[in-house]
Amino acid sequence: MKGDTHITILTDPRYLEPATNDAYVRNILQEDRLLMDALSGRGLRVDRRSWDDRSVDWSRTEYILFRSTWDYFDRFPEFDSWLEEVRKATRMINPYPVIRWNLDKHYLEELCRKGVNVPPTRFILRGDGEPLARWVDRAGWDEVILKPVISGAARHTYRFTPAGAPAHEAIFRELIGKESMMIQEFQHRVPVKGEVAFMVMGGKYTHAVLKRAKAGDFRVQDDFGGIVSGYDPTPDEIAWAEEVVTLTGLGPVYARVDAIQDNRGLLAVSELELIEPELWFRINPEAADILADAIIREYF
Repeated sequence: MKGDTHITILTDPRYLEPATNDAYVRNILQEDRLLMDALSGRGLRVDRRSWDDRSVDWSRTEYILFRSTWDYFDRFPEFDSWLEEVRKATRMINPYPVIRWNLDKHYLEELCRKGVNVPPTRFILRGDGEPLARWVDRAGWDEVILKPVISGAARHTYRFTPAGAPAHEAIFRELIGKESMMIQEFQHRVPVKGEVAFMVMGGKYTHAVLKRAKAGDFRVQDDFGGIVSGYDPTPDEIAWAEEVVTLTGLGPVYARVDAIQDNRGLLAVSELELIEPELWFRINPEAADILADAIIREYF
């Protein structure tokens, strides 16, 4: 019978029955619980499953909501096949076209065409035979970031100068044989000023955090020792973040706009997260209620 569950919150197997209970895991469980409580408190039937659980009959839930599915980029062929199967059985929040669009960082090209400032980027298609050094020389940047177009948590993210490109040729050849890659001009303000994540629920800003890399690193993720603190944005920054979400034309019910100061000192989108971003409900629990209300308006 369709609709045994209104919404299934998706996680990955590490966080369904975690073997450890450190602060990182507790944060994940708290984040998912805050949203589940907000949804169930509005009369919806909610459960929580691992996306790769083959015993689940996805047709028995009305919607699936991606939250802590943070292994998908490490298991992308499997995830991709699952995504195509499950879309036939149930519906997704955000919807399938939004998720498909946001999986591949080629979306940055579309945002750029719509006038959104993004770091200078070159995309390299899977199977490309040119040496990495040639790509880097053509770009003409003094420092480069290399990473896959489908990734998360700084997976296979490398920083180097043009002189360092040959040293990365072996890993580049290994990766480009399996997946498309991208190079970006390194943004020198990131290690100093960090990256701001703007949370947008139902098209409206709710809260923001500042992510800073540990000393000597450029990666702001807490996986690499990054530090998160609250952030009080200006009205102009809030309007900018909301406009970025609007310009997608996709109407996502939840979004995270990751922003940096670029090499010119201008606000730029580093990533737009519409699938499974950490949303830091623990910093602003009211945002979970705002998202739950937006979900009910949009889907119920």
